[in-house]
Amino acid sequence: MSSGFARSSFAHNGKARVAVIGAGPNGLTAAAVLAQAGCRVEVFESADHIGGSARTHPAFGAGSAVDFGAATHPFGVVSPVFRQLGLENYGLEWKHPQYPMAHPLVDAPAVILHRDLKTTAAQFSDHDRRVWNHLHKPLVDDVGKLVNSVLPVRPRYPLALARLGLRGVWPARSLTSRLLVDEAARALLVGSAVHAIRPPSQPGTAAFGLLFNSLGMTTGWPVVSGGTGQLVRALARVIEHYGGTIKTGAAILDLSGFVTYDAVVTTQTPRQLLALQGLDLSRLRSRSLRRWKYGTAVYKVDYLVNGPVRWNDPRVAGAGTVHVGGTGSEMQLAESQAAAGMLPERPFVMVCQQQTADPTRFSGNRRSVGAGRVLSAQLDAGRMPEDARQPHILWAYAHVPHGYQEKFPGEVAGLIEAQISRYAAGFSAQIIERHQASPGQLQEANANLIGGDIAGGAMNLAQMLRQRQYVGTLTVNPEVPVVQASGASLPGAGVHGMAGWRAAQTILRRFGSIELR
Repeated sequence: MSSGFARSSFAHNGKARVAVIGAGPNGLTAAAVLAQAGCRVEVFESADHIGGSARTHPAFGAGSAVDFGAATHPFGVVSPVFRQLGLENYGLEWKHPQYPMAHPLVDAPAVILHRDLKTTAAQFSDHDRRVWNHLHKPLVDDVGKLVNSVLPVRPRYPLALARLGLRGVWPARSLTSRLLVDEAARALLVGSAVHAIRPPSQPGTAAFGLLFNSLGMTTGWPVVSGGTGQLVRALARVIEHYGGTIKTGAAILDLSGFVTYDAVVTTQTPRQLLALQGLDLSRLRSRSLRRWKYGTAVYKVDYLVNGPVRWNDPRVAGAGTVHVGGTGSEMQLAESQAAAGMLPERPFVMVCQQQTADPTRFSGNRRSVGAGRVLSAQLDAGRMPEDARQPHILWAYAHVPHGYQEKFPGEVAGLIEAQISRYAAGFSAQIIERHQASPGQLQEANANLIGGDIAGGAMNLAQMLRQRQYVGTLTVNPEVPVVQASGASLPGAGVHGMAGWRAAQTILRRFGSIELR
């Protein structure tokens, strides 16, 4: 059994040869960094497309661009490795909505996350305004340093990270109930904390809320022009520019064939790593992988609707992301039920309105989409307002129990639509067409989404700290290291590429020089 790196004995003329298994954002980022550094990189992807969940497809026919997975990118726009790679030079373009995020409430104005601390805080009472500023201002003022401390392995600015840690170690629910008075501020913070996909009563969830909000109030939560798939294509262009190759339709179940390579990067989650043939794991590493726990799932529904959603508070239509979760208490109940294996009656629903920032998301013929015949008839009869003449794509998912199987078709979609309708009366009547994906169907589409868990595992710090980039070696050659680049390793899930950057740095540090095989 292997227990760590054995320095390679190979010192041939030429470049280090590295195989990357998986063409999701982390695998492609690792490949791009290695290729840019001078390695000879080959990427193998089992699907017939690149991107993993970070892809965009024409779900509603030609002219539609629907994100399969990640939709808005608060971490992508500030990713140190995306800046290092210069993705804007390879076609990546960010688009910002009027507001990063909105959180509608029943019988009250929606709470808006503005790209400005002062404007955001101005919505609250005097007491909550002071508390909001106290919690967020140190993070907002040093957001660049904060990002460069949260995403890399070794924090470059420990003080900035400490400011987040002192506030973020708390459960979001406790922090808000103790310090904030009004529901508006509480809901805005707890809703962002639910990005942890854990009950906000759990320790450390406040960090998610504070960090997501601080990014929103500074660098924003943008979308990618043309869809998230364009970010993936930019990464692929970097790889190809530096001589790397990408092969799709190439499922890798056995690593034994990579004996002639200097290193292997794999993007699988722990359960899949255990199933890989030809991987030599230490006893400690194997036990750590077996102990890995997966978390709450999502149930995804994409909607084509007849124009922008007519939210009860019209300002919500200008937000790229909408947290449909109600009050802090409602979100706590829903997340606790989902984590405990119960389907919430009112689940937390994440809604993204990419088209408000990127009008190119739907340019199709409205008369050719599914139920669009009804829409066309309404348009021809002049019974619809001008702003409804262009169909809009609405991206949504609800948090549901891990691996949840519906009791009857449409069970979860019905709950999602009921939740949205609480804040957008008449929403169901706007729906032209919908596409649903259960946790099981998500896993069928991407094997990394085990049980519908989009984070690669329960996002708790103790579990993530047990993971390391180094996995093991090839059984057939203990001098070929295998490192991982997935959301199951630090700094966690999301389209920021930093797990891929870490994997690449692990390999480059090991070699010392890339002039190997």
